[in-house]
Amino acid sequence: MLRSLAEPEGYRLEALDGDIGHCHDFLFDDELWTLRYMVADTGGWLSGRKVLISPAQLEAPDWERQRMPVTLTKTQIEQSPPLDVDAPVSRRYEQLYNEFHSLPSYWLGSGLWGDFPIPTSLTTMQEARIEPATATSGATIEDADLEEGDDVHLRSVREVTGYRVVAPSTVDSGIDKVGRVVDLIVNDSSWALRAFIIDTSRLPFSKKVLLPVDAIAEIDWVSRQVVADVSAERIEEAPPFDPSEAVNERLETVLYDVYGRPRPAF
Repeated sequence: MLRSLAEPEGYRLEALDGDIGHCHDFLFDDELWTLRYMVADTGGWLSGRKVLISPAQLEAPDWERQRMPVTLTKTQIEQSPPLDVDAPVSRRYEQLYNEFHSLPSYWLGSGLWGDFPIPTSLTTMQEARIEPATATSGATIEDADLEEGDDVHLRSVREVTGYRVVAPSTVDSGIDKVGRVVDLIVNDSSWALRAFIIDTSRLPFSKKVLLPVDAIAEIDWVSRQVVADVSAERIEEAPPFDPSEAVNERLETVLYDVYGRPRPAF
């Protein structure tokens, strides 16, 4: 099912032995357009420390109660390598994280999750771990410094929200601003990103439209903008998106018909 990423933000997180905080952010891979981690804010429990939680360690959210089950104990989360919010997440850090949680590497293989189509498949390779991990507790990002050529392309959803969206114009052969990013749409099974929600912000005709991720040429993190590889006119002619309605298969089919892209298999 397709979901808005703004929906679970702030949801309470339920570990195997109690609440651990709330959902603060997500990190996504800007090459394969897949969510790799949820960023958990542990609040007063760990003095506001933020930790990463893999989708392989999450169960289906309880949308009515606004809670998200986590298949870890509080001890495992406390001893998990902490996230330094001022440093990038390196591949070496991910290796440290996977070693601690006994997870295989998602980047080894041909699929979105290595040799698997969905992240929960990663946990079928080992038994669930309930006892505290044996890896050294308190390991930090500094313990796994970024190596040369080790960019893993992990970006914050919170960071990209608000970026302006620009696209080439077929009218004046220039570049037009067509709106700004207000949300992202994700497949809640594979955690693959499907589309950005764009607010065109042109009153009184302002509307929200969907821009599929394969219609994005690049994200310019320096100038804080998303560059589309379809025309500004095509984006503006896209059907309006109503956030109160489910992003169902019919709407997605229309979306890909509008932009001339085939529907993805995942």
